[in-house]
Amino acid sequence: MRVKLVVAYEGTNYCGWQVQPNGITIEEVLNRELSRLLGESITVTGASRTDAGVHSLGNVAVFDTNTRMPAEKISYALNRSLPEDIVVQESSEVPQDFHPRFAKSTKTYEYRILNARFRQPLERRTSLFYHYPLDEQLMQQAADYLVGEHDFTSFSSVHAQTNSFVRTIYDLTVERQGEMITIRVTGNGFLYNMVRIIAGTLLQVGAGSRPPEEMAQILSGRDRELAGPTAPAHGLTMIGIRYL
Repeated sequence: MRVKLVVAYEGTNYCGWQVQPNGITIEEVLNRELSRLLGESITVTGASRTDAGVHSLGNVAVFDTNTRMPAEKISYALNRSLPEDIVVQESSEVPQDFHPRFAKSTKTYEYRILNARFRQPLERRTSLFYHYPLDEQLMQQAADYLVGEHDFTSFSSVHAQTNSFVRTIYDLTVERQGEMITIRVTGNGFLYNMVRIIAGTLLQVGAGSRPPEEMAQILSGRDRELAGPTAPAHGLTMIGIRYL
C-alpha cells in the first residue's frame, strides 16, 4: 500500500529535506526510522524539498510498504522513535498513483519577522530579527503586485532547475501583531528560494529602501538582480499543502 505522511519539523538542526552527503536531513531520518519500524527498506518521496533551516507544520510525503500495520497507526508508532523536532501529524492510505509533488495542490508558506528593539530568545529559531522600523502597509502594497499568474524569474534563485518560471500566487498578505510581522503566501507552486526572495524584497520596501510600485518593474524585468536579497532560511515555515 501507499501511505501518506503529514510531517511537521523544526529545521534548525537539519540540512533541509532531501538526502544529501553534507549532513543529516528530514528525509534521511524518516527513511531510517520507517525502515526500522516496518522491517523493510523504505524511501519516502516528499512534496516540498525545504532548504536547510526551513521549518514545516505540514509537509507531505509518501512511501510504499508491504506492512500489515494499518496506515493510520503508523504515525503513532513512528513518533515513538523520531527525534523531538520531527513529528508525523497524520498517516493515511492513499491511491497507488498518488504523488505528493505532481498532484494538483496549493501550498502555503509564512515568513516571520520580529521587528523589535531587542532580540527575543524564544523566537530566535523561527523568525528573522530586524531592528529598524518596518512599514507593513507599504509591504502589503508591494505584495499586491505579485498576486496572480506571473513569470517569477526575478524571484527565483539563479540555480533553479525548471522548465517554466510561471507560477500563480492566490493570496499574499503582510500582517503585524505587536512586534511580529508575518508574510503569508499561498500559491500553486514555488520556485527555488522564491518565498525567501519575496520576503527579502518586501523587507526593503518596508524599510523605505525602495517604493512599493517598483515590484511591477521587478516582475516585468525577469532578472534576479532586480529583486532584493534572499531572506535567511530560519524565518520561513511551510504551513501546509491542500490537495485539490
